[in-house]
Order: sequence, then C-alpha cells, then structure tokens
Amino acid sequence: FQLQFGREPRLPIDKPSSTYLFHKPNDYYAQLQKSLNIIHKLAHTTIIQQQAQYKQSYDKYRSDPIYDINDQVLTKFHGSRSKLDPRYSITPRIIIKKQHPIYWVEDQTTQIVHRVHVNDIRPIVFASA
Repeated sequence: FQLQFGREPRLPIDKPSSTYLFHKPNDYYAQLQKSLNIIHKLAHTTIIQQQAQYKQSYDKYRSDPIYDINDQVLTKFHGSRSKLDPRYSITPRIIIKKQHPIYWVEDQTTQIVHRVHVNDIRPIVFASA
C-alpha cells in the first residue's frame, strides 16, 4: 500500500486524524464553523435527551391529583417558618377555578383568592365515624 499510494493506509478501526491541512487561510474559519455547528447540535440533542430522561424518572412515582371546583383543600405555606409551624393552612380553602395544574382557591374567612400549583394543595379528608 505504501509503495502504491505513498502513505500509510487508513483503516476503519483507526481513530480519525485530529490535525487539519488547510490550503488557504480562510479554510480554517470554514472548518471552525462546521466543527462548532456539529458541537452545538450534539450538545442540543444531548440536553433534550437528558431532559426527557429526567422528566420520565420524575413522573415515574409522582401522583397527579385532579381536584374539582368547590373541593375543600389546604394550601402550603411558603417562606420562612420554624420547625413546629404548620406546613399547610389551618383554615380550608375552596377551589373556585381550575386550569390543571393551576388552581384558584378562595379562603373561606377572608374571601381572598390565591393562585396555587397542584403540588402545593392537599385534600381535606374527613374521617367517617
């Protein structure tokens, strides 16, 4: 092969050459643009695949409760609270509008309406005696 072509043979199992031979100075810029474009596309597809994988593993054991209008619920307190403070509101709130996963709840005592995500709502379960 060396006698016929004057170089070492390039086999499929050989790793690709990391050096480039440019005939004109402007060829460097074109090769750089192509390389950056390939890297950006590869990074974008990797990010999309990872996001889908994260979502799939998150949704695997997640419950997806759906509430109806006029259901009584408790809403989660956000912000600073101490260890013994309640996590959810003490007074029940009523769902007045729904657009799953967002719900609008109205406090029964103050009639103030809050917009709440479904993750911050807990149903009130009445114990039957």
